[in-house]
Amino acid sequence: MLGKLGSCGTAGVSCALAFGAAACSDKVTEESVQGWFEESAQARGIDFEWVSGHRERFYFPEIMGGGAALFDMDTDGDLDLYLVQAGRIDVEAEADQPANQLFANNGPVNPGSFRNVSHGSGSGDRGYGMGVAAGDYDDDGLVDLYVTNVGPNVMLRNLGEQRFEDVTSQTEVGDPTWTASAGFVDYDADGDLDLYAVNYIYWSAAEEISCYSKPHPTDYCSPKSYNAPARDSLYCNLGDGTFEDVSARVGLQQSYGNGLGVVFSDFDGDGHIDIFVANDGVKNQLWHNVDGEHFEDIAERAGCAVDQDGRAKAGMGTAAADIDDDGDEDLLVVNLSGEPDSFYRNDGDFFADRTPLVGLAVASRAYTRFGLGLADFNNDGYLDIYQANGRVTRAPEASGPRPFDEENLLFQGLVGGRFREVSPRGGTARKLRATSRAAAFGDVDGDGGIDVVVVNRDSKAFLLINQVSVRGRWIGFRLLEKSGRPALGATLSCQVGQRAIMRRAHSAYSYCAANDPTILIGLAEATQVSGVEVLWADGTRESLGAFHAGSVVDIRHGDGE
Repeated sequence: MLGKLGSCGTAGVSCALAFGAAACSDKVTEESVQGWFEESAQARGIDFEWVSGHRERFYFPEIMGGGAALFDMDTDGDLDLYLVQAGRIDVEAEADQPANQLFANNGPVNPGSFRNVSHGSGSGDRGYGMGVAAGDYDDDGLVDLYVTNVGPNVMLRNLGEQRFEDVTSQTEVGDPTWTASAGFVDYDADGDLDLYAVNYIYWSAAEEISCYSKPHPTDYCSPKSYNAPARDSLYCNLGDGTFEDVSARVGLQQSYGNGLGVVFSDFDGDGHIDIFVANDGVKNQLWHNVDGEHFEDIAERAGCAVDQDGRAKAGMGTAAADIDDDGDEDLLVVNLSGEPDSFYRNDGDFFADRTPLVGLAVASRAYTRFGLGLADFNNDGYLDIYQANGRVTRAPEASGPRPFDEENLLFQGLVGGRFREVSPRGGTARKLRATSRAAAFGDVDGDGGIDVVVVNRDSKAFLLINQVSVRGRWIGFRLLEKSGRPALGATLSCQVGQRAIMRRAHSAYSYCAANDPTILIGLAEATQVSGVEVLWADGTRESLGAFHAGSVVDIRHGDGE
């Protein structure tokens, strides 16, 4: 339940950076003039702009992309970056489209800086790109990529040495629907990664319609204008390098949605991974994994289909984490302007909408939020929130060249499971305004602070380097299966002082993004964690004892007792 022990200390806040401290006030925090992050994409070698291709006609996909993946492509321990490109929606020849881009991390020589290694890498898909998922589907220890497009999706097998191969035809996962987010998940606990694709609407450029928003003569439509919600796709990994589309067989055609965000978790603790989908303008879906072979949409009776007033919101990005330290993962969904966030507290058998209670009902509702992360940026032991924002229709007063731009938002996590907005807005001293979409999270420079990559429509991507002036101690855990692949879905539990903490290895969350599944735990002033236990995807539980702060620890399935 809410009200666990802890602290919310950070520079500029009048409470201690230590577990067990009293709660701070809910006023906006001032980290300092430097902010929590420094935008340094260009300085660190990332020169990328998601090109919508907009000219005169308002094609709907132009306002919805694009995606990013932070992943370790070469198993050298640092995070590389893949950025999904688009181009022109009305261009049929792929050769005329710009390609996706691959950036290698220069660590350990210059950690957190990047070089473009796209040329000759085989990773340069030229579809009209939306997002990307990351996971080692063939269990060879190398993380593969699944690119989502408006049109056929693409599977890129990691060959090592910064090279990829398009194996879409062999794997049979080239979903032709407009897919937004996607993720790898071992839904049947058979030891290999399956694939879930969140499909948005059935749409084609040839049948595009015209929409209007006062006082503008034309504008982008909403999904309700098309009335064409799509089925999602679940591909079962057959273990031989191929997949089978099992969507109908496992029950995923019971309900449709305008799906944008996805996150996987065992929300009810029955040993099977469930699937939550954030839908745009219609009820969310919670696909309860009944037995590893069948799914049932229980979102309505579980309390996470609509908000506390019974309204279906325009859900964009989503994330899951144990905010209140009760051993199960809560849900956060971000929505359209005019709609507050949706914070669903997991009470075991059902979710309760507690958005006002946790302090998220007011500050965010003026913005349209897409990318989303729950991460402890200041390492005080409590998860903070970053939201990447940008309008989907032109503001009524808009007259300039960038009518969709907005500032992003940063909220500090407090004792008791509450949040408050950080100032300066978005956590940067220099005001940043863009039409932001994907936000990907991970420690790119290896200093124990979570950084953020943000993809922006028709403007340069952001690389937000964590520079919180007073961060707590930290420890990281890389959970690996026996083959060496990241153990997506595994959970780690530990003790920090008197506080019990549980974290899951997530990659698929946010919006159109793949994130580093390394579990980084802020320790405040503690010097170690004790009682470390890992629950692996196959149900095996292992104990590993205590670990000291200040490094990332690799734990391989079978290392514990």
